[in-house]
Amino acid sequence: MANIAAKRIKREFKEVMKSEEVAGGVLKLELVNDSWTELKGQIAGPPETPYEGGTFLLEIKVPETYPFNPPKIRFMTKIWHPNVSSVTGAICLDILKDQWAAALTLRTVLLSIQALLSAAEPNDPQDAVVAKQYRENLLLFTLTAKHWTNIYAGGPSPVYDFDQKVQLLNDMGIDEHHARVALSTFDWDLERATEQLFV
Repeated sequence: MANIAAKRIKREFKEVMKSEEVAGGVLKLELVNDSWTELKGQIAGPPETPYEGGTFLLEIKVPETYPFNPPKIRFMTKIWHPNVSSVTGAICLDILKDQWAAALTLRTVLLSIQALLSAAEPNDPQDAVVAKQYRENLLLFTLTAKHWTNIYAGGPSPVYDFDQKVQLLNDMGIDEHHARVALSTFDWDLERATEQLFV
């Protein structure tokens, strides 16, 4: 790794470790295989969002051209959000693309990703299906996002339980995650999800 990038990452890593967010359990950052090019981030789901109570892991890959180019970051924890791919975990956030500035740090990027969970941008989506649900049926989106937070991010059990429908598809031979994706995509309509899965 280029010397400038390594020095910068080491400094930023220390900055994150000393931050009030780490002390408060909001952020976490660790090295993967003692490498400064691969890190694992963790953010807490923000209060008063469907992600509250969840813990979301992020894969962070730092290029040799850092800080002149942004780190590549994706969600490792599955999440139902208009600006995050429910399949790959790719994040649609301007500062990770064309609005990147060398003055930004890992801490500000992690906080920006956490802020994105509080303020979705459904008109600039990474996941069109989730964005459509967000725009057309906010209540159902919220219930679905809470369900995914509970199942994948260790969040609290939601009031409305979708597991019965997931189990029905599971009993038909569909694996649990594919069943959940189909049901989430078709607004938890079992008939439409089943039709899609057995086309």
